[in-house]
Amino acid sequence: MRELTDQLITWRRQFHQQPEISHEEYKTTEKIRNILEEHDITILDLPLKTGLIAEIGQGDTLIGVRSDIDALPIIEDTTLAYKSENEGAMHACGHDIHMASILGVALLLKAEESQLNGRVRIIFQAAEEVGDGAIAFADSGALDDAKAIIGYHNDPTLKVGEWRAKTGHMTSNVDRFVIKIEGVGAHAAMPQDCKDPSIVVAQLINSLQTVVSRNLAPYQEGVVTIGRISSGETWNVIPKEAELEGTIRSLDAEVRDKIEQRLRAICEGIAQQYEVKVDLEYKRLAKSVVNDEQLQNIAYEVAESVGYQVDVLPRALSIGEDFSGYQKVAPTHFAMIGSDSPYALHHPKYQPDEAILEKVPHYFVAFVKRLLEDA
Repeated sequence: MRELTDQLITWRRQFHQQPEISHEEYKTTEKIRNILEEHDITILDLPLKTGLIAEIGQGDTLIGVRSDIDALPIIEDTTLAYKSENEGAMHACGHDIHMASILGVALLLKAEESQLNGRVRIIFQAAEEVGDGAIAFADSGALDDAKAIIGYHNDPTLKVGEWRAKTGHMTSNVDRFVIKIEGVGAHAAMPQDCKDPSIVVAQLINSLQTVVSRNLAPYQEGVVTIGRISSGETWNVIPKEAELEGTIRSLDAEVRDKIEQRLRAICEGIAQQYEVKVDLEYKRLAKSVVNDEQLQNIAYEVAESVGYQVDVLPRALSIGEDFSGYQKVAPTHFAMIGSDSPYALHHPKYQPDEAILEKVPHYFVAFVKRLLEDA
């Protein structure tokens, strides 16, 4: 098995060195395709721009195993010998780890293909980071008859060898908003001639903090975060425009609706109060990942059987994950598996421990076999 792990590490480093952002994963897709074809693994003919789905086995029962493949638009800040050669792109979320490990799953299943009691479709999915990849793959029709679709994300807060998951909500709904303010600019010494968008920004920042604290009950979960503010070009001019951008996280569908309604009402009220134009662009991205209870029970047993230190995740995570897109076609299960990095996901110095690659393939192979046996 050390030989397999070494091969996966090599592939992981090659992926890491050549990252591609969402919807531009052409070379990544080509490399995955070449590896699969070298091992005589069937690739489905699907109208996918990037990414692919491969198939192993035979029979009626179908299981899906998913890896995401895209990188982030981040400038890498490491001293790795295999650091990103694509300026402005980095596998700072560990999708290189995911690809390598799920390629390991494919190779192990291929070696036992004649003994499999069904089919396994290996999903190398594009565009997870922008939240629309899973939906596109689910809509391809290739997974319509799946008994289950299973996946994971590496977790730098967990040590290598640790596994966490829970029944029900695993991750949050993810929404994105952009608020554009158009006022009237003026000389900084003549504020009476302006409608200052900076004042509007300040009011919006304060008001948005009340969406959760004064509209949700203490037992309801929600997050409103402003991640970007821009306005003005120089010190002695009151600008005409300003812009804020941020994210909303929630679990419950009603809470998701309420937060959006309050955001819209606040924008409308402030626009009237300050006599400016306030335009809200609100986009719902990934839904919350929800683990099937039966699959969670099986996954827990399987993880323990392959040597993971297993535990039930105490609460849903506030991160987003478009794996939820597969819930429209099949029951799903998603786990967090330790990668023990000193830096968080999406950090320019993110460095997962490659020892994670030792167990992940065996976990998914055991999970697949258990699901096929129970069919």
